[in-house]
Amino acid sequence: MSAPVSDYPGERLGRPVSGTGSIARPGRRIAGLLIDYAAATIIATAFLGYDQFALPDEAGWRLFAPMMVFAALQIVFIPTLGGSPGHRILGMRVELQRGGWVGLWRPIVRTALLVLVIPAVIWDADQRGIHDKVVGTVLVRS
Repeated sequence: MSAPVSDYPGERLGRPVSGTGSIARPGRRIAGLLIDYAAATIIATAFLGYDQFALPDEAGWRLFAPMMVFAALQIVFIPTLGGSPGHRILGMRVELQRGGWVGLWRPIVRTALLVLVIPAVIWDADQRGIHDKVVGTVLVRS
C-alpha cells in the first residue's frame, strides 16, 4: 500500500503550505547548512588551529575540527534556540513532528546522522531527511 499523495510538502504532517510552521524548502535548508559550516570553519581556524591548506598527514585531528565544531553548534543550539545559527538566521527552527521542543537526545542523534551526509540528502515526499525522520523532527519556517 502506498502513502497518500499530497499536494505540497508537509501536508501529510498537518503543516501549512507556506508561512510559519510550513516545511522549510531545500534552498533555505542548504543556505543554512552553508552558514553553519562556514561559521564552524571560522571558529575551528581561530581557536583550534585548523589550516585548510595543511596536508592530511600534517593536520592530524585538526582535519576534522570544522566538523566537530559544526556538530557542537547543532547539538547546543537546536535544543536551546530551536535551531542552529544558520537555521535561525534564515527563519527556520527544528521541532518535533507533532510540534514542540525537541528535547536533549534528539539533537545528538540527528547531528550524528547529519554528519554522515547520506541520511540528510535522502528525502521523503515531505522533504524530511532520514536524520529528521529517525528522531521524529521536522525543519520548519519560523
